[in-house]
Amino acid sequence: MIKKIAIALTLQIILFLGYVSTKQSKFQYERSGMINAPADKIYPYLSNFKLGYTWNPYDQKDPNIKRNFKGTEGAVGSIMEFDGNAEAGTGTLELLKAVPNESSEIRLVMTKPIHADNLIQYKLIPEGTGTRFSWTMSGDGGFFGKLISVFIDCEKMVTKDFVVGIENLKKVVESQK
Repeated sequence: MIKKIAIALTLQIILFLGYVSTKQSKFQYERSGMINAPADKIYPYLSNFKLGYTWNPYDQKDPNIKRNFKGTEGAVGSIMEFDGNAEAGTGTLELLKAVPNESSEIRLVMTKPIHADNLIQYKLIPEGTGTRFSWTMSGDGGFFGKLISVFIDCEKMVTKDFVVGIENLKKVVESQK
C-alpha cells in the first residue's frame, strides 16, 4: 500500500513539474499613466538614480535602504547598488540607454530575495498638454519563475508597485510647477 502511494505521489509530482515546464518563462509587465508636465520635467527622475528615492515605490519600502552610486549622474553606465529589506531587495541598477526626454533603459540585477536579471524601460510620450509615462519590466524567470507563477500572480504583484510609482512620480513632478 505504501509503495502504491509513493508511486502515485511521484507521478503527481512528475506531472506537476511537466506542467510547470510548459509555462512561458519570459515575461513583460507594463503600466502607464498621464503626468501633467512636459517630458523634460519628468526625465531627470528616470535617468538619475539619486532622484529615484523621491518616487520609486521600492525605495519607499525600506526607509533605511543603503545606496551606493557609481559613475556620472544620469549618464549611460551610471550604477546604483542597493541593499534593503526583503521588500526592497538587494542588487544593482545600471543605466544602459538614455534618450533625453524620451526614454531610459536600465538593467536590474537582483541578488536578494531572489536572483533576477531584468530590463526596465521608461518611456515618455507627449500627449495633449501632458506626458504619458510608461514603465515596463521584462526578463526570463527560468524554471523557478515558472514554478512561482503557478502559485503567485507575479504580474499583478509587480504592476501594483508600478501603479504606485507612477502616482508617486506624478505627485512629485506636478508639485514642482
